[in-house]
Amino acid sequence: QVQLVESGGGSVQAGGSLTLSCAASGLGAASGVDFSNRAMAWYRQAPGQVRAAISCISRSNTPYFEDFAKGRFSISRDNDKNTVYLHIKNLKTEDTGAYYCAAATTAWCWPESDREWGQGTQVTVSS
Repeated sequence: QVQLVESGGGSVQAGGSLTLSCAASGLGAASGVDFSNRAMAWYRQAPGQVRAAISCISRSNTPYFEDFAKGRFSISRDNDKNTVYLHIKNLKTEDTGAYYCAAATTAWCWPESDREWGQGTQVTVSS
């Protein structure tokens, strides 16, 4: 009824770049709110750490970033494709982890609750 499928992860060298994608389907049927009316967010979980927010983008394309993500991370969405993207530049070894996209149930990034989650995609950065 609702699916979020991340892709684009892999093993990369430090200093490189990646674009992660999250394709959404079935949102309207599951929640009554379709993709174009939802804020979308990206999170990551480093080894041994809890899941942490990276960025969120509202339905009107206003982005928000956690402090660590400012500069090297950007977020975008394509409502025609029901897809949200996370762009990472100058990858560092500490960026290694599982990356998850999440759908809000409203057009806004806050409150940070009632998220619907994808299964994640692994990013491994080597030096």
